[in-house]
Amino acid sequence: MNEKQRLEAQQINQKNSADVKSDTNDNLDRLKNMSSDDLISKYFQTTYEPPNMRKAKKRLKKDVDVHYDFDIPLEMKAIGKGKKFLIRTYGCQMNEHDTEVMAGILTNMGYTPTEETKEADIILLNTCAIRENAENKVFGEIGHLKPLKLENPDVILGVCGCMSQEESVVNRILKKHPFIDLIFGTHNIHRLPQLINEAMFGKEMVVEVWSKEGDIIENLPKVRKGKIKAWVNIMYGCDKFCTYCIVPYTRGKERSRMPEDIIQEVRHLAAQGYKEITLLGQNVNAYGKDLEFEYGLGDLMEEMSKIDIPRVRFTTSHPRDFDDRLIEVLAQGGNLLDHIHLPVQSGSSDVLRVMARRYTREQYLELVRKIKKAMPNATLTTDIIVGFPNETDEQFEETMTLMEEVGFESAYTFIYSPREGTPSARWEDNIPMEVKKERLQRLNALVNKQSAEAMEQYLGQTVKVLVEGESKKDPEVLSGYTERNKLVNFRGPKSIIGEIVEVKIVNTKTWTLDGEMVESAVEVN
Repeated sequence: MNEKQRLEAQQINQKNSADVKSDTNDNLDRLKNMSSDDLISKYFQTTYEPPNMRKAKKRLKKDVDVHYDFDIPLEMKAIGKGKKFLIRTYGCQMNEHDTEVMAGILTNMGYTPTEETKEADIILLNTCAIRENAENKVFGEIGHLKPLKLENPDVILGVCGCMSQEESVVNRILKKHPFIDLIFGTHNIHRLPQLINEAMFGKEMVVEVWSKEGDIIENLPKVRKGKIKAWVNIMYGCDKFCTYCIVPYTRGKERSRMPEDIIQEVRHLAAQGYKEITLLGQNVNAYGKDLEFEYGLGDLMEEMSKIDIPRVRFTTSHPRDFDDRLIEVLAQGGNLLDHIHLPVQSGSSDVLRVMARRYTREQYLELVRKIKKAMPNATLTTDIIVGFPNETDEQFEETMTLMEEVGFESAYTFIYSPREGTPSARWEDNIPMEVKKERLQRLNALVNKQSAEAMEQYLGQTVKVLVEGESKKDPEVLSGYTERNKLVNFRGPKSIIGEIVEVKIVNTKTWTLDGEMVESAVEVN
C-alpha cells in the first residue's frame, strides 16, 4: 500500500469509526428490544442450516476448490494500527492451529497481540464443541465479557470455531447474549477481515455460519507459537459420522490439501529451524482419499522422511484408515516417530457397532499386532469413552481387558455426554452418573498403572529430548519431550532450549521422567 492509499484508508476508517461510536449503544438497545423469535428468524433464514445427517452424507459428491489468492482488502490492511487483539482457544490442536491463522490475519491488519482482556480491541473465543464441559466454559467466559462491553462499547467480541456451527449455540447467543458482535464458523476464517469490517461499521450483529464446507485456502498468514514445534494441516473435516461425534457437522467433509502445498510448507519450516512438525487432520490417515489421484498418508509420510527436519508426527488417526502402506513407511524410522495415537473408544464390538466405528475389537487388535510386528518399540496411546448409552458392566469390562491386552501407555478418558445434533443425542442416556464415574475411576486407575510401568522401563536409559523451555513448576528446570512423547524434566543451561539433547533418566513418575543432561565429549585434536 502506498502513502496515498494508506491516507485514504485511514480517512475512511476515521469517518466510519465516528459513525459507529454514535450507533453502538443504539444497536445494543435495539438488539435487546428485539424478541428471541425475531432475532432467530432474522439470522437463521439466510445464514444458517442446522446439522442434518442425511444432507451431510450427500455432501461427499460436492467439489472443493483450492484457492491461492488470499489477500486482505485494501481498506482493512491498516485498520488495526495501534490496536490489540486477544484470542482465547478451547479444544484440540486443530483449534490451536486455527488460532495461529486468525492471529496471522489480524497481525497483517496491523493489530498486535495482548494477554490482557481490558487492553484488547478485539476478543475472539475460538470454541470447541466436542464435550459439554468445553461449551459451558465458553458461555461462562461470554458472561464475564458483558461488563467489559458495557464499559467499552467499541470493543469487538466474537465467537468462532466449532460451537458456532451448532444451531443451539447460535440460538442461545442471540437470545441471551446480544452484546456479542460477531459469530462465524470453521469454514470461513479467511473472511475474518471482511467480518471485522462489518462488525465495526455495521449496525447489526454479524452472523456468518456456512452449512456448506469451505474450500481450501492456501497462503493464509500464520503466527506460530515459538520456533521449535509446528502444526501443519494436511486435511480438514471427517466423513466417519460416529454416532456420538459432532465433528462431521462442525468441520464438514474430508478435504485434503495438495501434497505439493504440504511439502512446500514443511520444507519452509525446516529452513526456519523448526525441530518437529505434527501433521493435523480430524481423521488424518484418511488423507488423500478425496484426491483425484492415488495418494495417501503413507506416501506423504515418505516425502516427509526426505525433509531435513528431526521429528515428524501426525494426529489423530482412525483405525479404519490405518493401512499397510502407512505401517510400512513408518517402520523405516528416521525422522518418522513411532509414537502412535490410535483412538479405540471402546473395547466392546457391540458398543463399537452402535458408535458406528465400523471395526470390531478383533480387527483393532489385529491392527495393533501389525503395528507392533513392524515397529516392536512403538508406543501406543488412545481415547476411550465410558458410559455410552446401554453400555453394560460386561461391555465395560471388555474395555478394561483391551486396555491391558494392547498395553496402552496413556489414554484420554471421557464420560459420555450427548451432543445435540448427533444420532446418539436422540437416545436415552440411561447409564446413571454414579455408574459412569465409578467406571471412569477404575479405568483411570488402570491407565495410571500402565503409564507408571511404562515409565519405569526408562530408568537408567539415555533418551533424546527436544527441549521446549522452562518447567511450569520450576523455572530452574528445563522440560521437553522424547521421541515417544514422554515429558522429561532436567537441569541445564537455557541456551539449549530448542535443541535436541541427550538426558539420562534418574527417576520415573506416573506421567513424567526426571533426568540429568549428558555432557557431550569434547574431541581434542
